[in-house]
Amino acid sequence: MTASLYKHKILVLDFGSQYTQLIARRIREAHVYCEIHPYDMELDDIREFSPKGIVLSGGPLSVYDKDAPLLDSRILDLGIPVLGICYGMQYITYALGGTVGRAQEREYGHAVIEILDDKDLFHGLGQEDGEVVWMSHGDRIEKMPPGFIVLARSKNSPVAAMADRKKRLYGVQFHPEVAHTPKGAKVLSNFLFEICGCEPSWTMASFVRRTIRSLRDQIGKERVICGISGGVDSSVTAVLLHKAVGKQLSCIFVDNGLLRRGETEEVMELFGKRYGMDLHLVDASQHFLRKLKGITDPEKKRKIIGREFIRVFEKKAKELGKITYLAQGTLYPDVIESVSFKGPSATIKSHHNVGGLPSVMRLKLVEPLRELFKDEVRQVGRELGLPNELVMRQPFPGPGLAVRILGEVTEKRLEILRAADVIVLDEIRGAGLYEKVWQAFAVLLPVRTVGVMGDERTYEHVIAVRIVDSLDAMTADWTRVPYDVLARISNRIINKVKGVNRVVYDISSKPPSTIEWE
Repeated sequence: MTASLYKHKILVLDFGSQYTQLIARRIREAHVYCEIHPYDMELDDIREFSPKGIVLSGGPLSVYDKDAPLLDSRILDLGIPVLGICYGMQYITYALGGTVGRAQEREYGHAVIEILDDKDLFHGLGQEDGEVVWMSHGDRIEKMPPGFIVLARSKNSPVAAMADRKKRLYGVQFHPEVAHTPKGAKVLSNFLFEICGCEPSWTMASFVRRTIRSLRDQIGKERVICGISGGVDSSVTAVLLHKAVGKQLSCIFVDNGLLRRGETEEVMELFGKRYGMDLHLVDASQHFLRKLKGITDPEKKRKIIGREFIRVFEKKAKELGKITYLAQGTLYPDVIESVSFKGPSATIKSHHNVGGLPSVMRLKLVEPLRELFKDEVRQVGRELGLPNELVMRQPFPGPGLAVRILGEVTEKRLEILRAADVIVLDEIRGAGLYEKVWQAFAVLLPVRTVGVMGDERTYEHVIAVRIVDSLDAMTADWTRVPYDVLARISNRIINKVKGVNRVVYDISSKPPSTIEWE
């Protein structure tokens, strides 16, 4: 690790909160490096990590529950500033001899806190009519531990924030990391800079410089292959490697016949011609369609596509000669996905397009993006000069359009969906919504409906339109798209896409629904 980039870092200890990743993202947005680890991280490992500060996340349990996750309390004696959020604050209270009790009224949603002390943590805050925050708790602090003072209170929480400045221990009952706390970023910033003394050294420009040097050291004179999908993660990975090792990199683009219209040509133009990479196109579209013939079960479709991708990729890689490394676009959420108060998972989520390849091909892994969140990857893409339309490209499933065609995948059904999808994206871009929503796409349903076009009765396909808002795909809500935009989408699809006579809009949220239909 480059000293200047990682010297000032924060440790986030996770008690199982749904917002833990948000805490880390807000800290990164302040240009301070941080990592998430489970709450039971060993004391010696914490000392070795040497954080400038520690944040204790919220959690779903009460400190008095039988299975409540409890820290090694010696962490509070390390002399390192600590900020406890919600459950984290309650744990500090419990561990240091205070009292946590059931609140008379559970606080969930917006609340107003009165700031009683605007030094350090609340520096620059303190409106006369209070500050709006987001609460989500059923317990509250009844008695603070010795040495603590009240920093803020709310109607239902006499201790909404507290501190022992001598020991540099702080706690807030609300969630500063969520967007529903308008000045939450300021509270976290105060902890980072006023209390911990961090410097804003975590920048993507610095990351790019450090990563290129690191890749050169790691790879040496060996060769590396990278599977390109056309998405932002694999694209940024490939360009970073190309800048680091040049012609030692070979990229493979597998056209599985399940891509959107024009994607193959766009990838070949950008990476082959513009960047001059050693890019190999494998047209396996007919191979994949043959394997998918008659298959309607979504899980079977995914498994067939994943299995055949490995076979096609491996065959092409062998043709390229001796390869030592495989590059993979693993992101930080993939690394920490299963890390919670129950402990880290033994396995890390594998991407569809490289899943299984390292063990099958006996290659060493190169994962230059494994420290980054998605928004940071986009920033790296900008630093590298990638086109904005690629940097801001919306997520696309590994199995491609196969999971947006409910039922059997055929060439005819693929063409219907491609044509509809082009219209959806065109209208969303035209309305200035493409970079504001998380995803927008069309789904071909396995039903036909009666319609009337001209004077003739029709019996044709149905297209569902799915447009969602999300921060990280863990939760999502359907986008309230203006009616005139939906009307244009529907009108154009029905008039321009042969074989479709009905368009519906999906108004389901995640959970309970998923973003993709399969």
